[in-house]
Amino acid sequence: MFVRALTAEHRDTCELVALADPNPVRIAVHNARLPAPVPAYRASEFTEMIERERVDVVIVCTVDRYHDEYIVAALEAGCDVLTEKPMTIDARRCARIMDAVRRTGRRVRVTFNYRYNPLHEAVKRILAAGEIGEVGSVHFEWLLDVRHGADYFRRWHRDKADSGGLLVHKAGHHFDLVNWWLADDPASVYAEGRLFFYGSDGAGHGAGTFAIDMSDPDLTALYGETAVRADGYHRDQDVFAPGVTIEDDLAVVARYARGATLTYHLTAYAPWEGYRIAFNGSRGRLELDVTETDHVSVEAAGLLKGHREPGTVGLRLRPFFGPPVDVTVEGHRREGHGGADVRMLAQLLDPGAPPDPLGRCADAADGARALLVGLAANESVTTGRPVRTAELKAGIDHA
Repeated sequence: MFVRALTAEHRDTCELVALADPNPVRIAVHNARLPAPVPAYRASEFTEMIERERVDVVIVCTVDRYHDEYIVAALEAGCDVLTEKPMTIDARRCARIMDAVRRTGRRVRVTFNYRYNPLHEAVKRILAAGEIGEVGSVHFEWLLDVRHGADYFRRWHRDKADSGGLLVHKAGHHFDLVNWWLADDPASVYAEGRLFFYGSDGAGHGAGTFAIDMSDPDLTALYGETAVRADGYHRDQDVFAPGVTIEDDLAVVARYARGATLTYHLTAYAPWEGYRIAFNGSRGRLELDVTETDHVSVEAAGLLKGHREPGTVGLRLRPFFGPPVDVTVEGHRREGHGGADVRMLAQLLDPGAPPDPLGRCADAADGARALLVGLAANESVTTGRPVRTAELKAGIDHA
């Protein structure tokens, strides 16, 4: 996505000057797709690349556990950073990033693209305008269908040491949305979670075929035997094999500083994909319902089989003592996370981008706040006790 944006849509304001990757096969595949190849560097040559190519901004898209290494190195080399979410996977790594931001004065922006979805922007405007009054509670359910959900259990994400688990890697998007919508900070978190469907003892055994078709040309080029020989990484691991250390069914209850509560559930083995969100306020209720399985292309994902659910979108305002109002949202589309990706890239890659009154552009502090919820939830799952985020935040701020 970023390479395409830098070399096509935003080539007038940005220039891709180099690529770095630990796997020379994959970097050669990406370079072959470019209008003109750019210098390629091994991951161990990262700081050399920054200096030699006179890099201004580094885009970090690596395995989550390594985000902090490249973010901190880039900041210390005088670069600004765009990083994929999550910003990192634990409090120690987060503290390293925040310290580097303070020391260097450079900028980190976290690509929380869901903030740029027109539906989510409409929710932000409605809440900020006080249409439902003061928010008392948020109910948030996110469903990953068995095509998308299974992919987290066949790739590197299946090891919590690499991804922080779905509460950090995937739900970080959702926690950031709630933080942004409420303009508030989480204060305490309690969570329950387990590995139910996937894994060697998973209830999903016998439920169907979960392999992907690795004969797809793109997958073969990037993750076939030639690439495997270079670094040993297998793209299509058995989702029911031993070694899965993340959960697939997670429930979270959080309380925010101003008193609102959040109930959140993530299911990674659903028959359809989408989410339901409801805000209860002192003047009414706001409901958002989205079915987005329609954007999952069975063929493009290399999947052996699957059913495509029709996509639906509904945003409804329910005021007290009045009829419900269906809110029409312009700009929402099927591709690119509801049209969010295009809008985000325009904001991040164009120096002349218009003002951002909704504050969609997330910085390192926003990345840390989203991470706090996931880390507190992970700790709660482990200990069985509620966790106050202030304790984690103190460790990040003063590490």
